Amino acid sequence: MNKKLIIVIGMIVGLLVTGLAGFAAQKPGEGVTVTVGRATWQSAKPVEAVTTLLMERLGYDVKPPKSMSNPIFYQSLALGDLDYWPNVWWPLHAPQLPDDFEESASILGRIVKNGAIQGFLVDKKTAEKFNIVSLTDFKRPEVIEAFDYDGNGKANLGACPPGWGCEEAIKRMLDTYNLRDYIEPAKPGYSAMFADRKTRYEKGDSVFYYTWTPNYTVLQLEPGKDVVWINTPYIDPTNEAQEAVISQAGVGAMVIHNLKGAVTEYIHTGWPPGDIRFAANDKFLDNNPAAKKLMELVEIPMEDLNEMTRRISEGEDERADVLGMAETWLQENNDKVQSWLEEATAAAE
Repeated sequence: MNKKLIIVIGMIVGLLVTGLAGFAAQKPGEGVTVTVGRATWQSAKPVEAVTTLLMERLGYDVKPPKSMSNPIFYQSLALGDLDYWPNVWWPLHAPQLPDDFEESASILGRIVKNGAIQGFLVDKKTAEKFNIVSLTDFKRPEVIEAFDYDGNGKANLGACPPGWGCEEAIKRMLDTYNLRDYIEPAKPGYSAMFADRKTRYEKGDSVFYYTWTPNYTVLQLEPGKDVVWINTPYIDPTNEAQEAVISQAGVGAMVIHNLKGAVTEYIHTGWPPGDIRFAANDKFLDNNPAAKKLMELVEIPMEDLNEMTRRISEGEDERADVLGMAETWLQENNDKVQSWLEEATAAAE
């Protein structure tokens, strides 16, 4: 064979190999800038950080998250001002969706499945002393007195800040169960509220507050050891707050069996076990099948989120700190992470 021809063929083969290698290295998200929202509670931070790093591994350029309240986010998402957020509590957030939400956006994936518990907790010592098993017990004078910090004749409930889904739900529960004259919800920043309750508990005072999982609170005051979950009086499908979740999950889902730290074997905390999910703009999903597939696959164990949230609550709350935790989690779960990325990449081909 002519020597020059051999050289030409070699060059062509080399170019083809280089081109194929470059094509193989191409990531499906390269060249796409993504705007993401993040909820205002602490446990939203590690979820957002893990999912942001995963998106970046697909090649997406993810802007720093915009922290905002739920109703503002869902409206912004429907309008296309944001692409997604990974902090949907479903079905708790159902009442906060705009009427036309489903015309332009979707709820998808299950980052945490049936593990997001919400409810009311009382310190174990006081619960046992007064046999507190339900919110109804706060109508008893001796129970009110134990939790009345300011002497106004009402038990002080550590509740949720305005704009959170639980804030509206708690307000409606107190109305439904005729407890307004007996329980007063405090609505400062959540971290400040819990810090106050933890300090009171350590001093030997009675404490009564709302919490959820994943959350550092269940590590600092442990259900079953320090505090106990109590019941709401009954399931009321005519109550707006519960009607929305019952329509999504069914009445049976409102009752939890063998919840660690519950005062009864079967407990009605007022909320069904929830899923933590993604919400995304449909146009973004249509244009980015790799991102959509990733959102359908990502799962983060509850205990891992609890631990990361605990560290955030104890001072590791800078953006770099949270991203560092997320990166460590990805490395420790590399096999699972790589399978997600491979499936997501394949979805874009």
